[in-house]
Amino acid sequence: MNDSSWGAPQGAGHWGAPEMRAAPAGPAYDVHDAQQTRPMPIVPDVPDAGRDADDRDDRDQGAGRLSGGPLFRDEKPQEPMSTAPPPPQKKRAGRDLRAAIGVGVGLGAVIVASLFIVKAVFVGVIAVAVVVGLWELTSRLQERKGIKAPLVPLAVGGAAMVVAGYAKGAEGAWVAMALTALAVLVWRMTEPPEGYLKDVTAGVFAAFYVPFLATFVAMLLTADDGPQRVLTFLLLTVVSDTGAYAVGWRFGKHKLAPRISPGKTREGLFGAVAFAMVAGALCMQFLIDGGSWWQGLLLGLAVAASATLGDLGESMIKRDLGIKDMGTLLPGHGGIMDRLDSLLPTAPVVWLLLVLFVGSG
Repeated sequence: MNDSSWGAPQGAGHWGAPEMRAAPAGPAYDVHDAQQTRPMPIVPDVPDAGRDADDRDDRDQGAGRLSGGPLFRDEKPQEPMSTAPPPPQKKRAGRDLRAAIGVGVGLGAVIVASLFIVKAVFVGVIAVAVVVGLWELTSRLQERKGIKAPLVPLAVGGAAMVVAGYAKGAEGAWVAMALTALAVLVWRMTEPPEGYLKDVTAGVFAAFYVPFLATFVAMLLTADDGPQRVLTFLLLTVVSDTGAYAVGWRFGKHKLAPRISPGKTREGLFGAVAFAMVAGALCMQFLIDGGSWWQGLLLGLAVAASATLGDLGESMIKRDLGIKDMGTLLPGHGGIMDRLDSLLPTAPVVWLLLVLFVGSG
């Protein structure tokens, strides 16, 4: 760096002192002093001979410390640390609530309309949901794990399972389940044997998890007050999920199952139980023929437990697959399977308890 950059005045020497043209008079002057007062020649900045880069850096850093300036040329002076606490973070929902509410209302309108107008149309809605759910599940298994569960026999067998459950009851559902499993075993034989066991195992699991459990919704519909039973099943499951979300979001502090679903709390579970029991008492008293409020309390408790376990079960599957949602078909919700997770295991629970409480109708 040249001297002008340090602000040295014109006519000054290397250190900024005036050049001396004549020796001072007096006896103290000698030739040795004259040599000392001779002006220092201006030398351009070049790397110091005999010094390495570390020595020069240490010298520059020392100069920076002595001058009180920043340690490096591009370093900014440190600002004093603020002692004020950070502003509290406002809790935010993890999804787009507007989209979630809009999609939920739309699905609810379709379900209720088909449920109370023509029962067969509602059975078709169940079958479509089953096929889409199977497609999402098998697609994620193949993408994340390389498991090729055969979709064609699963989709055909799943839809047939729902129809058989509605037409022939539990016996029809079991027969359709067995035939679907057999079809999965045979269909996979058309491909190389590598991975056969894991593919057919996943296929049988998918057949049980999605269409077989969904068949109990169709079996609820076969009773004389079938639409009311299905509506009770849907209301209790939705109210349980809503209670868990509302209470957990507001008061949740203690994790329920942190390694499976970190967002779920014990307080949320208590909210699910409380909301579902109240809704169950109201539904059994006013919707179900021959039902009683105390039966509704037990029904609501069972629904809260099954819905929570179903939600945790699918969370376990998604964690194993390394995904957040099973799909993106429903804005604000994820995929179809992300909405069926608590409904599927709850369907046989509600069907069984209603049969025990008021009969098959």
